[in-house]
Amino acid sequence: MAIRIKSSWHESDRNKPTGKTLEDNAGALAFIAWRLSLESAKNLHREGFEYRSDKERVGVISECLAFQIQLADRLTFERLGDEDREAFINALGQRLAIHMQENMEDIVGAGNYRPPFIAMLNERLADYSELSFENGEPGFDFVRYFGDRILKVMGESQTNRWVFDQITQIEAPEIAEKLRSSLGNLFA
Repeated sequence: MAIRIKSSWHESDRNKPTGKTLEDNAGALAFIAWRLSLESAKNLHREGFEYRSDKERVGVISECLAFQIQLADRLTFERLGDEDREAFINALGQRLAIHMQENMEDIVGAGNYRPPFIAMLNERLADYSELSFENGEPGFDFVRYFGDRILKVMGESQTNRWVFDQITQIEAPEIAEKLRSSLGNLFA
């Protein structure tokens, strides 16, 4: 995944160095997560996997976002106290819901897209919470669940049946590395 991610706060006379709030960091990480998800969806297409509709493409982006929110939650477990971590993850989810709303309005038209997205996030986060994560890395079951969710969105056509391997072996590790690095830079 060849995408440049700016993940540190710019310091200049215009942007005087100040302590960034959890909400500031959540907003920045939401933007980064959105870009990573969009790039991953594009990369799947470049690798020859097929989307039958924009709904599938948005489904892939949504699953990538859910994966990243859970990664962020696990990565901040030791960095933040329980209340701060909860506030950070909630702010991250809310910012991503805003991104989803705005993008769905551009693609599909007017509608209320936030509630179904947040419901999906809550369902996925409950599922991911049961999966392993050790030493700053998602476990095999964690990555496997992500790959399975993408396969369900895209379907097991002759072309897409290998998407599980693409996700578990290439996309998930790259997303995890970029998110881990970005999170470390934002909280530095």
